[in-house]
Amino acid sequence: MGHVTQTSTRPAEAGQAAPAASPGSRETAAQGGSLGSRPWISRPDQAFSAEALQERLVGCIRSWRDYPPSLRLWFWLVPVLTTVIGGILRFVRLDTPHSLVFDETYYVKDAYSFLISGYERSWPDKANDSFNAGNPAVLLNTPEYVVHPPVGKWMIAGGMWLFGADNPFGWRFAAALAGTVSILLLTLIAQKLFRSLPLAAAAGLLLAVDGHHVVMSRTSLLDIFLMFWILAAFGALLMDRDDGRRRLAVRLGRQAAAAKDGRPSPRQLLAGPWLGVRWWRIAAGVCLGLAVGTKWSGLFFLAGFGLLTVLWDLSARRVAGIRGWTSGGIIKDGLPAFLSIVPVAALVYMASWTGWFRSDGAYFRHWAESNPSAEWGWLPNSLRSLAHYHLEAYNFHQGLSADHPYKASAWTWLVMGRPTSFFYESPQQGTPGCNVANCTSAILSVGNPIVWWSAAISLVVLLFWWAGRRDWRAGAVLAAVGAGYLPWFMYPERTMFYFYAVSFEPFLVLALVYCLGLVLGRDTDPPWRRRSGLYLVVLFVAGAVLLSAFFYPVWTAEVIPYQDWRYRMWMPSWI
Repeated sequence: MGHVTQTSTRPAEAGQAAPAASPGSRETAAQGGSLGSRPWISRPDQAFSAEALQERLVGCIRSWRDYPPSLRLWFWLVPVLTTVIGGILRFVRLDTPHSLVFDETYYVKDAYSFLISGYERSWPDKANDSFNAGNPAVLLNTPEYVVHPPVGKWMIAGGMWLFGADNPFGWRFAAALAGTVSILLLTLIAQKLFRSLPLAAAAGLLLAVDGHHVVMSRTSLLDIFLMFWILAAFGALLMDRDDGRRRLAVRLGRQAAAAKDGRPSPRQLLAGPWLGVRWWRIAAGVCLGLAVGTKWSGLFFLAGFGLLTVLWDLSARRVAGIRGWTSGGIIKDGLPAFLSIVPVAALVYMASWTGWFRSDGAYFRHWAESNPSAEWGWLPNSLRSLAHYHLEAYNFHQGLSADHPYKASAWTWLVMGRPTSFFYESPQQGTPGCNVANCTSAILSVGNPIVWWSAAISLVVLLFWWAGRRDWRAGAVLAAVGAGYLPWFMYPERTMFYFYAVSFEPFLVLALVYCLGLVLGRDTDPPWRRRSGLYLVVLFVAGAVLLSAFFYPVWTAEVIPYQDWRYRMWMPSWI
């Protein structure tokens, strides 16, 4: 009977747009086009043409330029509008409160030290008072021991360089910018994953109005920068997935075209072709290096994303009809993936320590000169000193189990059991905004309950959907959440905080939007079903927006009556 394939190679009708592949559809984003009356058995000489391979591997995904101008506009207008909404919520009153809050006392002052000397220097007692008063130039000449890499602090320093180190807007500009641009990235990622403008708009808007993301974007802590680089790396790997599959289709199709029977030879199908330099994968390596250079927890994403992209390539070779897809994928995709991501990330990480290398007085900078080693003496002293620095920082993190009033076990993060209070004041009656006897101004890093609690349920739905339907999108979102969340369970004794969850929060939103896609319905469903699903999605998003408006005062330090603040403390553990 010969070789057959059960995948249709019939292209979409000319001029007809491929329908959006919502998560509820039988087809995934890798199988675009309509399912109606399409043949699923094709001849071997047709199955290995470049066009058939591309449809099998990528689907009928068209460029945004191929759509009518009216629809093409929305492909950019939706991401821009959600980003503008998020930017307004993050930049308006960004200089409030007019003082360092929570861990800004470390990272903002370290960033200023970077501007002055390129490394962290220590500060005198009551340095916060001077900093808050607009006089940051009181740092000492002695180095400061810190345990986080430099990238996030360099980004904070960039905002201070642009707008000054003597005002809160300059301190927080970089965080607000990273948070705002991450909304744009998430909208574009959702648009690529789901090929649905309503779902892309829902993803961007839900992240834009979520309180946890708002608070982290308005406060200069490192975690918002970690989240930004992780999300950028994920987007780059999504681009690489399609690019790699298109390359595979073209090169395998070229081999088939050169053969007499219209299909590659058994030898060519044994492992498949090499795909060349994958530039999007290198871009992901750069982003992951910057993530690790912000916080070491980025290493878990480096491992998780590296494994994910190789699994995508193995699947592509299997779907393309390559017999030795496992060995061929490991050799021709896995090894190049490692070289494209891990060494690139390592080089970027090392480059982030340039200020430390160029300094003469940074902490542990000359440790190796005072501690010769017969075993490691072949290494340059600077590298040995940096290695010792990292070992000391690692030991510090391993022993970090101090008590804290707002520490929160990872078990409680998804239900927001113990959000972190960044700021709390009780203004006196007569102060601006306080016209009653008792007032409150607070910043609580609690998320939107509709978003977070629904996202927690959505993860369970995605797990079953991935296991039952093998939808790669569900697996990708679960892998990203797992890389950011599950490793924290290995350190039950360590002091942890709820705001660490911002690193994987965009993927929680994607999980929620995936389930909203199930509500929206399949592209083949009757119009009444799609319309009713759209109404439910709009109602859910509108409810989330209204609830965010209710909580917004306790996310942004607005002065409100104390009783109004209590109305927003839904759980005793939030106080």
